Amino acid sequence: MITAKEPKGTVVSTAQRRIDVLDVLRGLAILGTLGTNIWIFTNVIGPPAVLDLPPVDSFAHAFEVGVRFLANGKALALLTLLFGVGLELQYRSAKRRGNPWPGWYLWRAGLLFVEGLLHYVLVFEFDVLMGYAVTSVIVAYLIGRSDRAVRVWMITVGSIHVAFVSLLTVAFALGQGAANTALIVPSRPDLFSHGSYLEQVADRLRLMPVYRLEAIFIVPLGIVLFLLGSRLMRAGVFENTAQGARLRTRLMILGLGIALPLNVLTAFSGPTWGLVDRYILPPIVALGLLGLVTRLVLQMGASQSPGILRTGLTSVGRTALSCYVFQNLAGTILCYGWGFGLAARFEDLRPWWVPAAWLGISAMFMTGATWWLRRFDRGPLELVWHWAYQAPQRARQRQLVDAAR
Repeated sequence: MITAKEPKGTVVSTAQRRIDVLDVLRGLAILGTLGTNIWIFTNVIGPPAVLDLPPVDSFAHAFEVGVRFLANGKALALLTLLFGVGLELQYRSAKRRGNPWPGWYLWRAGLLFVEGLLHYVLVFEFDVLMGYAVTSVIVAYLIGRSDRAVRVWMITVGSIHVAFVSLLTVAFALGQGAANTALIVPSRPDLFSHGSYLEQVADRLRLMPVYRLEAIFIVPLGIVLFLLGSRLMRAGVFENTAQGARLRTRLMILGLGIALPLNVLTAFSGPTWGLVDRYILPPIVALGLLGLVTRLVLQMGASQSPGILRTGLTSVGRTALSCYVFQNLAGTILCYGWGFGLAARFEDLRPWWVPAAWLGISAMFMTGATWWLRRFDRGPLELVWHWAYQAPQRARQRQLVDAAR
């Protein structure tokens, strides 16, 4: 086993260090998705405000655009890259055990789709799990192919994605408009500030073809990022080696040195650039973040005390599915009319109170996840999901035992 030497003779396996890095990155991505969604929860019109960016015509509006820029698209892209890394780990595990591929992984994808469907219907309109489930099935049949074949797929699908976003952006520019949510028409204008929970569920079912458009729209991007996450894993980006360090440096130069300044320009250039600002530049910035955070975690070393922040992020990363679903549930309970109604109560305090709401929910989940993992080895939804994943395998084993008797 490759090892990384630490001060004072401490030796920590590269595999363990890699897992630590992945947990921190996953926790950052999960809380980052809340950083995007919190602007929906805290708006009195709810999900129809998803593209409702204000013009930069005042300090308050500039503050909102700047804060939303920090997470917009980047957390989603980072999470998608990490799903690709997870798929690569599942592929390696199956091959190491001599199991057929994709085999039982398709059952995992099916469970993820059901989880996403329940999350969409019962909690939140812009669920990403359903899209990830569909994407993972496609990528499962590509991940074991040659590097050349994978590059062809990434270039082809990525070009289609970029061309489509570019055409839409040109159309918005020529029309002097931008992406809007005209298709999202709730059954009542005050549905999210004063409507009941069941009314919101009914609207999610009625508007499912509209709300699910983004999940379909980003499948090509998801394919590219899944495959890229897999290949970065193989290239050693998470390894504490000279090759890994060089790769991380290149990612930081590309993502933080080149794409980030351009992303700042698109964020403050008006809604016409909204799609580029969310679906083109942020995935590249996410690569830089992946390189930077990985470098920092590896430099800290396992012998150092992780501190409150790193411990919290690691805990959220280890309970990612639970935290993703429950933080969205917490946002709806706190902000919507059927809950505490904070969106309407603090409407005059936007945008100032929104980052505080994100910080409070994030702190709650970092603390709660750390407490939970002291008692259980998986998050609550992860425990249920693991049981459901193994159920048919247990049934099959019982059938084989009975047949052998």
